[in-house]
Parts: sequence; structure tokens; C-alpha cells
Amino acid sequence: MLKWILILWPSFLVAGIAEVLFFTIIDPQELYLLGEPVEFSKIATYSIGFFGFWLVCAASSLTTLFLQRGPEELNRR
Repeated sequence: MLKWILILWPSFLVAGIAEVLFFTIIDPQELYLLGEPVEFSKIATYSIGFFGFWLVCAASSLTTLFLQRGPEELNRR
């Protein structure tokens, strides 16, 4: 459980910051997806954007924890 907290909590915080910075610059009604304008409501676009940022940040945190494993963990049989 601690491992998941170490992954999800920092990624949640960074995703929140990334969302604020991204949507401060870009209006959700001006986004395009596959050449078509996004027709979701602003709240839906914010939510999808947040979960997208959270997923990317969680992958980054997971990679960091994976790369910090010591030789004892790597060589266990």
C-alpha cells in the first residue's frame, strides 16, 4: 500500500499543477482531437485533462521507484 501512496500522491499534486498551468494558457473550447474540435463541456475537458496528466505523472513516479530498486531486490529468486 505504501508503494501506491508513494506513486499516486506526488503524481496527483504534479497533475494538479500541470492542469492549472495548461488550462491557464489554453481554452478547453479551442482544443482539437483528430482534426475535429472537442465538443465536451469545459468541466469534462478539465476532468479528462487532469486524469491524463495524472496518468503521465504516475507513470513517471512508477518509473522512478522501479529504477531505485537495489541489487538485493533485483537478484531475488
